[in-house]
Order: sequence, then C-alpha cells, then structure tokens
Amino acid sequence: MKNRTVKEIRFAFAQSVPVMLGYLFLGIAFGLMLQDAGYSFWWALLSSVVIYAGSMQFVLVTLLTGGASLLYTAAMTLFVNGRHIFYGLSFIEKFRGMGKRYPYMVFSLTDETYSVLCGLKTPEGLDEKNISFMISLFDHIYWIIGSVLGAVIGQLITFDTTGVDFSMTALFVVIVLNQWMDSKEHRPAIIGGAVGIICLILIGAEGFLLPALTLTAAILMGVRRTWNIR
Repeated sequence: MKNRTVKEIRFAFAQSVPVMLGYLFLGIAFGLMLQDAGYSFWWALLSSVVIYAGSMQFVLVTLLTGGASLLYTAAMTLFVNGRHIFYGLSFIEKFRGMGKRYPYMVFSLTDETYSVLCGLKTPEGLDEKNISFMISLFDHIYWIIGSVLGAVIGQLITFDTTGVDFSMTALFVVIVLNQWMDSKEHRPAIIGGAVGIICLILIGAEGFLLPALTLTAAILMGVRRTWNIR
C-alpha cells in the first residue's frame, strides 16, 4: 500500500511539472503586482490559499487599488472565472465519487489543472482519484509558492512591473496549442474561437467571455451526437 502511494505521488508530480513551470512564474508575476500595489506578502499568501483563481487574482489587484464594491467584485468574478462552471460539468460525477475531497477538487479546478486531468492516463495498478487529487494539490502549492515568492522579491528589489500580467495570457496560448496538437477533432476549438471573436466584437473585451462560453457550450451540445463529441 505504501509503495503504491509513493508511485502515485511520483506520477502525479511528473504530470504536474508543466503546470509547476508556469505557475511559479505566474505566481511570481502576481506577487510582484500585489506588492507593487502596496500589499505585503501576507496578502499574496492569503489570496492564493483562499481565492486561488489565477486570472481573477490579477484582476483583484486592480479591484483592491480602485476601491471596487463587493457587488462589482462579485460580478467581475463571474465574468472572469465563470468558465469554470463549464469545466466542472464534465468532472462533477467523478469528483462526487472522491468523498471528502470533493469540495477541494471543485475549488482547485483551474484552467491548467483541468487540462492535465482531461489528458490523464493512469498507469495500471494506481488509483486515478488519488492521482487527480495530488495533481490538484501540487498545482495549488506551486501557485502559493510563486505568489509569496513574488511578493517577497518585490519587497527586496524595486523595478518596473509593466507587462508582467501578460504572462497569464501567454500561458493560455500555450495550453490551447497543446490541446490542438493532442486532439484529432478541431471543430469544437474552431467554433469556440469563432464565437469568441464575434462576442468580442459585439460585446467588448470587458464582458465577452461568459456569453461566448455559454453560446459555444450550447452549440456544441446541439451538435454533440452528430459529431460524436465527448
């Protein structure tokens, strides 16, 4: 039993390495921005442990410095991270079968973790649920370490942080390219891209994401059986 657990930890860590490389640098970028806005590393630690929302944490820096209301913050969170609702739909039954770990799995399902879990192929003899939990936990830890490290570095070294927030966009581009190369079915991606561009033009950059995801999901559900999309 102990030997299997060690193998699961090693396998989960190996699967999480690509996310680690991204999250450490992204976390550092967030920590730098937060510190530059006048908040200490304790804020970076607390927000990364409790919020853990990636792109929303970057937006949070602007909301904090701008004195945004609770209602506005809630609405902005829905628009920025509302896509996670769609992610969770494909994993809800699997997560329910994970017992006490279910709430944490829902909480920790970020874009990058979702991508890893979607392509997860568990070796024979290992527990997929344990590995999924460990991957999620490893990814969360990477983000926390990166955020705190960035805030600490920001306190010790002063430099211009302009453009640091673009690191999140760069990571999304890499994820899309990897998914495109790993998948034989590209029509859903093309539909999603086309819908996103149309919504961006019609609605604008501030609020196009959630409507685009909703419309894309509706279209894909409509053609799912015809195209045999899983």
